[in-house]
Amino acid sequence: MESVYPRKMRAGDTVRVVAPACSKALIDEHDHSDVIDARFQRLGLRLTYGDHVDTRDEFQSSPVGERVADLHAAFADPDVAAILTVIGGFNSNELLPHLDWDLIAANPKVFCGYSDITALHNAIHACTGLVTYSGPHWSSFGMRDHFEQTELWFVEALFHDEPIELRPAATWTDDEWFLDQDAREVRPGEGWWPLQRGAASGRLLGGNLCTFNLLQGTAYRPDLRGSLLFVEDDAMTDPATFARDLTSLLQLPDAAGLRGLLIGRFQRASGMTRPLLERIVANQPALAGLPVLANVDLGHTMPLATLPVGGEAELVVDDASTLVVVRH
Repeated sequence: MESVYPRKMRAGDTVRVVAPACSKALIDEHDHSDVIDARFQRLGLRLTYGDHVDTRDEFQSSPVGERVADLHAAFADPDVAAILTVIGGFNSNELLPHLDWDLIAANPKVFCGYSDITALHNAIHACTGLVTYSGPHWSSFGMRDHFEQTELWFVEALFHDEPIELRPAATWTDDEWFLDQDAREVRPGEGWWPLQRGAASGRLLGGNLCTFNLLQGTAYRPDLRGSLLFVEDDAMTDPATFARDLTSLLQLPDAAGLRGLLIGRFQRASGMTRPLLERIVANQPALAGLPVLANVDLGHTMPLATLPVGGEAELVVDDASTLVVVRH
């Protein structure tokens, strides 16, 4: 299926905030809406909210029908230029059998979020061809300090058409900033890790690994052939879990058509190290001879790059590794 690129955002646009996974009510326990509102005002964007974003059930989410209704309303509303998710969670895949793919295809627009939203990104692309964006949530914009690089990458991907050359961030954070904005820990960047050298180009697919794997065996997973796969996981993973999840994905028949792999930076609580990751990658026959780049600015640490799911990119893995997003 051909990729369909939505219109880029511009000052004056309306952004609809939806909660396909966890409820906004959960986020409001640590209210940073003043920081969020100020950031979007500076970008010239108007925020509106789905009717059910504050509904909260026993799963810290809301009923499937309400989440589907908000997503459909956002795509159907001609005044909405872009859709931003509140946060991730664990249950976005519950929505997939209920989504109106014709409605979404007929109303292509920017859709951005990450983590559990991976299920929606890849299903939307598989079922409609629409390019969506793995990038910060609405709640991410509440980070008062050290958010500049994440915002820059967001703007480059969603406001402009020019190719984006991504390089390692100088610093990064992995702290519970939402609990205390004054107690931050900024760490020096270690650069990206060239695990297997080489160069490749292809369609970007992937996101959160354990969520992406939920699509196996369904009609909602895009074909991996010809793709540059990007994966990441959060603090709930560990090296053994990541290894078996990656193995499961790379043993799929279409994984033989992969062109390269990007692995996001791990949270410190995961216990992942470069030597362990090198061993995990070396154990994968599907990756033999392919470029593999790790410790990339993707996933559950900050800064977070915004990548187009279904967009085109070029990867070079060497001593000065680069990722150029050619079409987004």
